[in-house]
Amino acid sequence: MINNRSLLVVGGLAAIAWLASNSLYVVDETQRAVKLRFGEVIEEDIQPGLHVKVPITQTIRTFDTRVLTLDTDPSRYLTLEQKAVIVDSYVQWQVINPTRYYEATSGDELQAVRLIQPRVDESLRNEFGRLNLQQIISEKRDDLMSGPTNDLNALMRDELGVAILDIRVKRIDLPQDVSSAVYDRMRSERERQAREWRAQGQEESERIRANADRRRSVLLAQARARSETLRGEGDAEAAAIFSEAYGKDEEFFSFWRSLDAYRQSFQGDGNMLVLDPSSDFFQYLKSPTQVDD
Repeated sequence: MINNRSLLVVGGLAAIAWLASNSLYVVDETQRAVKLRFGEVIEEDIQPGLHVKVPITQTIRTFDTRVLTLDTDPSRYLTLEQKAVIVDSYVQWQVINPTRYYEATSGDELQAVRLIQPRVDESLRNEFGRLNLQQIISEKRDDLMSGPTNDLNALMRDELGVAILDIRVKRIDLPQDVSSAVYDRMRSERERQAREWRAQGQEESERIRANADRRRSVLLAQARARSETLRGEGDAEAAAIFSEAYGKDEEFFSFWRSLDAYRQSFQGDGNMLVLDPSSDFFQYLKSPTQVDD
């Protein structure tokens, strides 16, 4: 009797344990869940925490709601002028509607990737197809991808219950023939700019040189006029001094001028001066008695 009672207790505890393990479930912080009854969703977007379900008839499907990355293979696209570019990109996406995501993919992440990748490829093909090669090269990549990201995000929210957070271009390459054409065009453009800058520099240098020459001419003319003024003032002052000195002692001034004339006449070697003894120039070489005679 005791053994039967023990078996019943053990069986009851086992039943309780089984019931608890199949009735309680935990949703992690990085997950969201939906509750199913025979495959039909009866509770949507279950938040993280401890929850209860009915064993056997109800099942729980959890989905990772962290940001996921889809790294696509490099693809070849045609630009507006029908030139090929090779684009290597990746997509960041996130589950935001667990119910819609489950209905579209059965909760299979690989199935979601298979549905997202063609949409991304189509969106990039359309975006590159409306731009020419120069725009693709010159535009910032973040601005280039903003349009496809927004369009695809709106579409994927409705179709798959996922958000397309970002489409990033890692690399844009050109086929060899296109690369050569782009290089030649860029070189021609740089050479044209160099010629323009060289012409502008030459024009500016000529303008600067002309201004410098004009200023030099003005300064020289001003300096020449100033020097002539100073020379005239000096000559006038010298004439005034000589006149004043001559007025004070006319005989000495005449004597000094005669000596200066002699000095100027006999500057070189072997000079000879022939004078008339009766001339005024010779009068200071005569003795005083000869002068009186």
